[in-house]
Amino acid sequence: MEKITADMTIGEILNIRGEEAAPVLLEMGMHCLGCPSSQMETLLEACDVHGVDVNEILSKLNK
Repeated sequence: MEKITADMTIGEILNIRGEEAAPVLLEMGMHCLGCPSSQMETLLEACDVHGVDVNEILSKLNK
């Protein structure tokens, strides 16, 4: 299984592990996963915008 990193875009993460990743991303406040801008945003950028610790999300995504 490919490891998810902070520099991956939300689109990449959803392509790699959409069914598992979507609930985690929704939990962090990313409610528009399908919008074009979120697809091009990195996980780190999304975490900064939503005030979420990227390391916490990475831990959940890489379980």
